[in-house]
Amino acid sequence: MSRDAFDPLLERAHAHARAFLQDLPQRFVGARAGRDELIAALDSPLAAQGEDPAAVIDLLAGHAGRGASACASPRYFGFVIGGSLPVALAADWLVSTWDQNAGIHAISPITAAMEEVAARWLLELFDLPRGSGVGFVTGCQMAHFTCLAAARHGVLRRAEWDVEADGLAGAPRIHVVASEEAHITLDVALRYLGLGTRSLVRVEADDQGRMRAERLAEVLATLRGPTIVCAQAGNVNTGAFDPLPQIGELARAHGAWLHVDGAFGLWARASEDHRALADGIELADSWATDAHKWLNVPYDSGVAIVRHAQDHRDAMTSAAAYLIQTHGAERDAVDWVPEFSRRARGIPVYATLRALGRDGVADLVDRCCARARQFAALLSAEPGISILNEVVLNQVLVRFGDDDALTRQVIAGVQEDGTCWASGTTWHGLAAMRISVSNWATSEQDVVASAGAMVRVFKQSTR
Repeated sequence: MSRDAFDPLLERAHAHARAFLQDLPQRFVGARAGRDELIAALDSPLAAQGEDPAAVIDLLAGHAGRGASACASPRYFGFVIGGSLPVALAADWLVSTWDQNAGIHAISPITAAMEEVAARWLLELFDLPRGSGVGFVTGCQMAHFTCLAAARHGVLRRAEWDVEADGLAGAPRIHVVASEEAHITLDVALRYLGLGTRSLVRVEADDQGRMRAERLAEVLATLRGPTIVCAQAGNVNTGAFDPLPQIGELARAHGAWLHVDGAFGLWARASEDHRALADGIELADSWATDAHKWLNVPYDSGVAIVRHAQDHRDAMTSAAAYLIQTHGAERDAVDWVPEFSRRARGIPVYATLRALGRDGVADLVDRCCARARQFAALLSAEPGISILNEVVLNQVLVRFGDDDALTRQVIAGVQEDGTCWASGTTWHGLAAMRISVSNWATSEQDVVASAGAMVRVFKQSTR
């Protein structure tokens, strides 16, 4: 294929992309096609000679309208999924075009430089210790893995055990303490790290999902040896924050490493109006968050931040004779993340932070929170619909008719209606609809239309 062959294919893909984006605000929000329809359309014997590239691009785009959910729609409220800001999408196209392996500075100086600056900007935006290590990973799952690997290294180093050289067999036992409301990604990270989930000590939470600090104090009083405490900034159901000042002080008094799951809640630090929710988060030793949530950059984009940069680096870094690794000021990303070969995912973060600035990020957070409060006000005004949580951030839990079956029926009906898309959950034994407002493009009118569809489906379901 000649270099000239790129032009018609890229123009074709660009046309399809423009059509998808232009249709996004008004299209049916869920996916219309299921597995059987898509396999029938996409499956075929692998041809010996291949097919025309233009036809392949048309095939992909032709089935996206039915097979892809409109996750980037301003009326998609499921799973804490943000959209992509125009500048972030444009930067991500450049990332794919440049096709840089972001592993080491010698391969891609531009990626290393942008990620170095983006890391510094994030620490300033979140007001976290400026010397912290920062790694750009796939998402909060791998951010937890990275941070907890650093925590494992750090607490065992203090116990004079080299986990990277000697492994966990025979190592001092590490106690891991977390809320009963901790996100499942924390459990998965513990599995990946060989710490296991049965060793996890659960701490009671209150009616909003906040860890009870007094119960944590009781638990820590029973533990001896290396300890990692895991707290939460932004409960995935309610948006509530653990009492971080008290938890931070308890962890420090016990000599424990404090890790915070701030998948979306850490971004509250960027907002003057919501920053107080995260007071005390600066006491932690590590933080995990997602940029593909509230910063609204394309998937995949997570961030791992570790106060103790040397523990972070020691847990992650690798070296080989064939590599050209820096010993100067340059940044080798392989020192901070589990992967070597990876896309330059820090570049859209850099571009978005530069385009938005501090005020733009704060406005993005504040607008989403305002739309969540608008949802709660509109829905709670309808008899038979109740809001189960204190709407402190961008999460709203809705129950219909105080009935599990009816609530699930309404959730399914809203998804089938297509005006918007919201997911279901179970909160303290009760079925609920979970609304997460995380998209930069969600307007007051989007909320009015979406709440109206929810009320309409609810009334239809009770006839």
